Amino acid sequence: MLGQLIRFAIAGGISTLIYAAVYLPLTTWVFARAHAVYAVPFAFAVAVTAGFFLHSRWSFRGHGTRHPGVRQQLQFVAVQGSGMALNAAITWVGTAVFGLPAWAPLLPAVALATILTFILNRWLVFG
Repeated sequence: MLGQLIRFAIAGGISTLIYAAVYLPLTTWVFARAHAVYAVPFAFAVAVTAGFFLHSRWSFRGHGTRHPGVRQQLQFVAVQGSGMALNAAITWVGTAVFGLPAWAPLLPAVALATILTFILNRWLVFG
C-alpha cells in the first residue's frame, strides 16, 4: 500500500499542476475573486481526464480486480466529483466568505481532496 500511496501522490501532484494551470489563469483573467469557484469545474474536467490515465495505469497498477470500461470510468469520475465538491466548498469559503486571494485555498483544498479520493479510489474504483 505504501507504494500505491507514493505513486498516487506523484500522479496527484501532476494532476494538481494541471488543475492549477487551468484554475489560476481563469481566476486571474476571467473570474473575479469572489467568483473563483466558477473556475473549479473547468480545471476539474481537465485534471480528472489526465488523472484517470495516471491512476488507472500507474498508481493502482496491479491492485484489486478490474472492471475496465465505462463502469470504472464512471466510478472514477464520481469519486473525483466528490473531491471536486470538497475543493469547490473550500475554494468558496476561502474566497467568497473570507476574501482570500484565489490561490490561498489551493493547498487545503487539494490536501483534503487527495486524502478523500485516495481512500475512495482504492476502495471503490480500483479495489
